[in-house]
Amino acid sequence: MKAILVREFGGPEVLKLEEVPTPKPAAGQVLVRIHAAGVNPYDTYMRAGTYAVKPALPYTPGSDGAGVVEAGGEGVKTVKPGDRVYTAKTVTGAYAEYALALEEQVHSLPEKISFGQGAGVWVPYGTAYHALHHSAEARASETVLVHGASGGVGTAALQMARAMGLAVFGTAGTQKGLDLVKREGAQQVFDHSKAGYQEEILKATGGRGVDIILEMLANVNLAHDLKLLAPRGRVIVIGNRGEVTINPRELMGRRASIRAFTLWGITPAEEAEIHAGLSAGLANGTLRPIVGQELPLEEAPRSHEAVMQPGAYGKIVLIP
Repeated sequence: MKAILVREFGGPEVLKLEEVPTPKPAAGQVLVRIHAAGVNPYDTYMRAGTYAVKPALPYTPGSDGAGVVEAGGEGVKTVKPGDRVYTAKTVTGAYAEYALALEEQVHSLPEKISFGQGAGVWVPYGTAYHALHHSAEARASETVLVHGASGGVGTAALQMARAMGLAVFGTAGTQKGLDLVKREGAQQVFDHSKAGYQEEILKATGGRGVDIILEMLANVNLAHDLKLLAPRGRVIVIGNRGEVTINPRELMGRRASIRAFTLWGITPAEEAEIHAGLSAGLANGTLRPIVGQELPLEEAPRSHEAVMQPGAYGKIVLIP
């Protein structure tokens, strides 16, 4: 089979398409024929060797994939050959024609959800669910500001927040992105490439501020976020690319908080709840992953460049 291999940490150029043996499932494992693989920012950090999780070389990237079960190992009971599934983490990596996953890492993909969409489920929608439900403890009638709302996590958060009954604000940096943010659930949208957009957000709340901010780029926005919080407001840090200086007094006067997480640190109970919620949302149409770009597997290097560029629009997926 064809797969992307990383034999040394470095730039996008270290992503090489190679021919490797098709793996066979051991007990408790599932072999999935991958129809689409999701590209996430964390994939680029791992490839560069700067991520908290540093895989043994060589390795195939990718936790998020979607496809059809090819075979199951001994003891596998929850899926069978021919089932449509999405992966939430894998054993051998999703940037490939086939991937091994543990039985508990594959989840049913409704017929109405395409494989491209399925490749955009786990990291984006799992992150959004954990941010809103577990970390922010969001409640209906609260106001949430989703920064970078046109990207994969952002669009997931918009759809969830509207379904939960929150008032939803979203930011993006292009007109195409702003249109998407509006279409996917934000009642008010703001262009974060314009000077003074933070004042527009505060004005839109009548000066009260927002209850929750989902922050995708904390090193750029966090200091400004604190000025936008309502009393007892919460900033949930989802993404960050560097150090930042803040004024804690902005938190103290509001009795506000900054919370942060990585999806890899969630508990088994939280993960089970996330998948139950995602399964229901995908089945009833509340959750509709947005695929912004599909690239052939051999263009994995270009996908890693694209996912880090400003002007995000939905999910980037690779097609083996």
